[in-house]
Amino acid sequence: MTARQIIIDTDPGQDDAVAILFALACPEALDVLGLTCVAGNVPLALTTRNARKICELAGRPDLPVFAGCDRPLGRALITAEHVHGRSGLDGPDLPEPTMPLADRHAVEFLIDTLRARPSGTVTLVPIGPLTNIATAFQRAPDITARVQEIVLMGGAHAAHGNVTPAAEFNIHVDPEAAACVLASGAPITVLPLDVTHKALVTPSRNAAFHALGTPVGAAVGALTGFYERYHPERHGTDGAPLHDPCTIGWLLRPDLFTARRVNVEIETGSDLTMGMTVVDWWGVTKRPANATFVHDLRAQDFFDLLTERLSRL
Repeated sequence: MTARQIIIDTDPGQDDAVAILFALACPEALDVLGLTCVAGNVPLALTTRNARKICELAGRPDLPVFAGCDRPLGRALITAEHVHGRSGLDGPDLPEPTMPLADRHAVEFLIDTLRARPSGTVTLVPIGPLTNIATAFQRAPDITARVQEIVLMGGAHAAHGNVTPAAEFNIHVDPEAAACVLASGAPITVLPLDVTHKALVTPSRNAAFHALGTPVGAAVGALTGFYERYHPERHGTDGAPLHDPCTIGWLLRPDLFTARRVNVEIETGSDLTMGMTVVDWWGVTKRPANATFVHDLRAQDFFDLLTERLSRL
């Protein structure tokens, strides 16, 4: 089987880092063409630094890492150091990266790659704000029809928001970009808080990362150990959700997940509910379905898969 070509659009972030490692541990299934970085969890200078740290941890200093948009389309940047720490990657003590950034802008790389590769062969995996993807679609509308699929982490329906009562962080940071992408017509799968809040890093799951006995296992254990300190009152004492790796899990084993075809739109006009993911669960609007909305997973099977794949690095 030919490996699926993907571009990971990211704002590392502990859970972004685990998602990148997860993908790089599966070269027989996923051909990671590059990482495109965006401002989100922390500013762009830190997300590009963190992405290169993770590439080097994985033994992939050859993987191109591109700097993208440093602010949302039409508003000030909101970051999340209170969740991820000042560096965005607090937890492990990783060395400063030595690999350089690629010399092209991330948006140029997205456009050029989608135009150069056969249509329908490149999947985009955005796990941060959607600014880079929306900017590429706005500058080069022809590329939307060339995308195989967009598999994104973002949004919330029954799970409610995690940064406002209505909005999940990735969508809230740049709701206009999210609205653009959801309206693009490209095939889209959404992995929202509804499913990621069921992927909890319990103490036993964190211990399994450490038990790998490798630098990657130790780093992932430290990353998820730091991350689980945030808001235990929301998720109980079982652990914190591991959001972004759910996208890679879906690409590898969609049978582990439960999903529904629905219409999804993004609120961009209300101060009260800005960035809300409006999911027409029962089809009451009669708007056509534009997304596969994932809402459940077999959590232990997912963590078993993640741990086994990380053992390969």
